[in-house]
Amino acid sequence: MITKSIPSLFTIGNLFLGVIAIISVFNEKPEMAAMMVIIAMLLDGVDGRVARALNAQSEFGKELDSLSDVISFGVAPAFIMYVVAFQELNPAVAWIVTALFPICGALRLARFNVVAGTPGYFIGLPIPAAGGVVCTLALFYQDIPVSVLLISTLVLSYLMVSNIKYPNFKKVGIPRGAVWAVPLIVAVVVVLGIYLPEHLSKLIFVPLVLYALYGLKKNVDRRLVKTRKRGKSRHSGDEPKHSEHSA
Repeated sequence: MITKSIPSLFTIGNLFLGVIAIISVFNEKPEMAAMMVIIAMLLDGVDGRVARALNAQSEFGKELDSLSDVISFGVAPAFIMYVVAFQELNPAVAWIVTALFPICGALRLARFNVVAGTPGYFIGLPIPAAGGVVCTLALFYQDIPVSVLLISTLVLSYLMVSNIKYPNFKKVGIPRGAVWAVPLIVAVVVVLGIYLPEHLSKLIFVPLVLYALYGLKKNVDRRLVKTRKRGKSRHSGDEPKHSEHSA
């Protein structure tokens, strides 16, 4: 029974850190808030792997994971961005964009739970990646115009509900014998996060942005290929047809 509960403990830890992130940013600690979201991403990445390693997968765990993700990677990053950057905007614009991000995240999770995806790929940008980009991007609020932060948040919201394919690394499992090392790894990351919240958060920003841009680039490339194919088919269709009696 205890073994079956271990994956849910990681998921609850994910939810707990999401709440702590919200509290931290409202206490003027955006770096710590972003770090809490990053650590929550780590817990979200291992809970499913631990469940598969222990053969403890369940519908309860799946639903708990989705509910936790909405808070940790939807609501928390949106509040971080709102507190550090969006409060200087028109209130209506700030409220709508802040609310739109977790709404799109919830829609993406609901679709993920009921629609069969493509093996090896996610359909739409996963909410942990989107939330990670938003909360770490917010740390650059003094260097980036608020209009860029606003547009970036809107683009990330769209990417979550889009049909763009993103690589799925969740199938990379953890051997059952290595499950004991997971709490140790999490503890090390927590210690680093506490002592180096700003530097570690900004460092993680880079691979997260590259992941988000990867799917966007693949989508643009696919559309360009389709446009070229349509152009070729139209061109071939416009070629004059020779008569049967022509020489």
